[in-house]
Amino acid sequence: MKLSDFDYSLPEQLVAQEPLPRRDASRLMTVDRASGKVDHRRFADLPSLLREGDLLVLNDTRVVPARVRGIKPTGGKVEILLLERTGGTDLAPIHRCLMETSKPARQGTPLDLGDGLRARVVARTCDGYEIGLEADEGDPVEAFYRLGNVPLPPYIRRAPHDPRDPIDRERYQTVFAERPGAVAAPTAGLHFTKALLEAVAARGVRTARLTLHVGPGTFLPVRSDDVEDHAMHAEAYDLPEATARAVHETRRSGGRVVAVGTTVVRTLEAAAAPDGTLRPGTGSCDLFILPGHRFLAIDVLLTNFHLPRSTLLMLVCAFAGRERVLAAYAEAVREGYRFYSYGDAMFLGEAP
Repeated sequence: MKLSDFDYSLPEQLVAQEPLPRRDASRLMTVDRASGKVDHRRFADLPSLLREGDLLVLNDTRVVPARVRGIKPTGGKVEILLLERTGGTDLAPIHRCLMETSKPARQGTPLDLGDGLRARVVARTCDGYEIGLEADEGDPVEAFYRLGNVPLPPYIRRAPHDPRDPIDRERYQTVFAERPGAVAAPTAGLHFTKALLEAVAARGVRTARLTLHVGPGTFLPVRSDDVEDHAMHAEAYDLPEATARAVHETRRSGGRVVAVGTTVVRTLEAAAAPDGTLRPGTGSCDLFILPGHRFLAIDVLLTNFHLPRSTLLMLVCAFAGRERVLAAYAEAVREGYRFYSYGDAMFLGEAP
């Protein structure tokens, strides 16, 4: 399969730059997985698409405010996306990070992050940097997160001290986010309100949770013309025993497992044995789902609209068929749907 097989044209004005005032006011395109038939609804209509006995599986990861701007001694500006800790001590931890800067930062370069927080470049790596953090008082990582903003995708444009920063802190986070660790939101979950989850439960639909901490690899483009040569970045997950059991019980009783987002799909499919049995526990997921994948754990996919040539679009095409999905995307463009993280959603499965 070629990268160009997963391309489509999108007018720039359809890339959503901020969320709608109401989470559940987004549009919801339904796509029948068998026929490709498309219908247009609102996300608030989701309960009517579900059946008693279905199971909604949510990713409860929480996005950490891991993006901080700083200054070099030369006055040059940097932007740091803090990733996992790699060493150091509690008061002088060393972390892997991604850094945007006009010129590469040299080893030993000090960075002023403001409010008594400093960083020093420890090393350059093949995909970023290692930096050491120090604070005048207290835990430097806590200080970093106090200063930080949520690390929005690059297609959502924000200026320094953008007035929408407080909105992003609230809305680039699901209402069921509990376990900190992600640097990107599981965006299909952003449409849910607590009232909508209550309406889903009132229809006899159960919910279950898992955790997959979305990493920076979700923003990295596929560079291989032959998509099968692409290597996925690994992301930590936790699949509870109760969730694995709920999936098994749902499928055994004839209900549908509804995956809320591609992160849920990849976690469940990575944990599935050939007979569909789920192996609960913690692990690292680098599963790359392409057309031809045999889905073992899910029946319905609820997801946002994804970037052209992205691994996420490839996953959706694997689930519902490349031609059907790209035809639905073309209709979404014609109908003026809002795309990407703050955009509208799709429901792919059996037509209601």
